[in-house]
Amino acid sequence: MMKDFAMHIMDIAQNSVSAGASEITVEIFESERTDLFALTIRDNGKGIPADMIDKVTDPYVTSRTTRKVGLGLPLLKQHANSTGGSLMLDSAEGKGTEVRATFGLSHLDRQPLGDIAGTIVLLAAANPQIRFVYKHSTDTGSYIFDTVEVNQMLEDMSIAEAPVIRFLREMIEENLKEIKISG
Repeated sequence: MMKDFAMHIMDIAQNSVSAGASEITVEIFESERTDLFALTIRDNGKGIPADMIDKVTDPYVTSRTTRKVGLGLPLLKQHANSTGGSLMLDSAEGKGTEVRATFGLSHLDRQPLGDIAGTIVLLAAANPQIRFVYKHSTDTGSYIFDTVEVNQMLEDMSIAEAPVIRFLREMIEENLKEIKISG
């Protein structure tokens, strides 16, 4: 079960990896002023066929062969709807997909963020050939993590090395504290 946003992000990003994306962007916007939490995940993968767009939020439709139920997008849609938000999906074959979900920030049913730093670093370390961009914005400020910049900073070190993973996770966590994320 998807207990937090980090798990949703991991699930959708894994779909993007499977779709052949070379770039995946995760954006989170949260505003206490407007009581909004918005999650956008965009990729440049193969896209979703037009005849499948309306079906992918149905839990009994999946392109996977290992199981007959696809729960990622249906659960995200359910969670968004339960907080007064919504889920929008935009995709074009050969160009990529964008998933955008909105939530009431202060709503009692809004899930917690979860281990977002660990999730982003794990995705980047497990898929070093893919550019991951993570942008998190609040009423206080913004933070951007971009694997292109990280790899330039690392020079000859691999993003998948344990000390690098620990360092990057701590760096993201510290930067998120500075912009006062809601968690």
